[in-house]
Amino acid sequence: MIHSMEAIHSKTHIGLVSLTVANFGRSLPFYTRNIGLKLLSQNGDEAILGTAERPLLHLVEQPGATVARGTTGLYHFALLVPSRVELAKTFKNLVETETEFQGFSDHSVSEAIYLGDPDGNGIEIYRDRRRDEWPVQNGRLQMDTLPLDLQGLVEELQGRPTQWQGLHAGTVMGHIHLHVRNLDEAEDFYCNVLGFERVMRYGTAAGFVSAGGYHHHIGLNTWAGAGAPPPPADAAGLRYYEVLLPNQSALDQVLARLNANEVAYQAEAEGVLVQDPSLNKILLKVEAA
Repeated sequence: MIHSMEAIHSKTHIGLVSLTVANFGRSLPFYTRNIGLKLLSQNGDEAILGTAERPLLHLVEQPGATVARGTTGLYHFALLVPSRVELAKTFKNLVETETEFQGFSDHSVSEAIYLGDPDGNGIEIYRDRRRDEWPVQNGRLQMDTLPLDLQGLVEELQGRPTQWQGLHAGTVMGHIHLHVRNLDEAEDFYCNVLGFERVMRYGTAAGFVSAGGYHHHIGLNTWAGAGAPPPPADAAGLRYYEVLLPNQSALDQVLARLNANEVAYQAEAEGVLVQDPSLNKILLKVEAA
């Protein structure tokens, strides 16, 4: 790998996530009623969901698709709500819609709720603490996994109108977390080729990378097994995810690094499609103004 010192543009972030699901009859009600996304458009076997301000999910229906275990692909996508109050409202709606939870964590930089969609695609919904509250030791950001203060979260709603209006319009795709076959190989690609910055390792099997000093835009782990294969073509799960760059110049810099490292990519109508070494697909595109 040609090691480039120039980091990816600091305003780079994660955009739309595209998933294969088995049945719109169960997926669309789940994402609109339980999660609180709006159905922005639907055309045959494709649907776009998001907020009034931005599309966040692209779902493709493939009847019979099942989740593959022990493969690369999606660990979870993470919806970032703008405040603790909004996280509390979302939690209340998830309880009232009898959504099954997978976990709750305080990561020191953020507070997170974990669940899965009807196909087993992992979802995190979280809120960030202010950057000046993030713990730093010896110049390195420290993320942790502590119990979430659910009582304190619920108390955010006292004295506030709690009628559910869906996810806040300011919700964005905060990060994505991927299963990869080899952590060093994946970090080398995301950092030395695409230009993300290493943030930290979590144990021996997970790492986090970001742009602009964020705690992480991309999580990488080998929890599905070292050397895990990609999922079969008929599996539910990740199709691709977008990395949004703020302008054409920022995208051109990434393309120059792909060329320098002889990494193949293909031009699409919306951007440039590339695969990481574990065959997770990434659509690099300029963010719409």
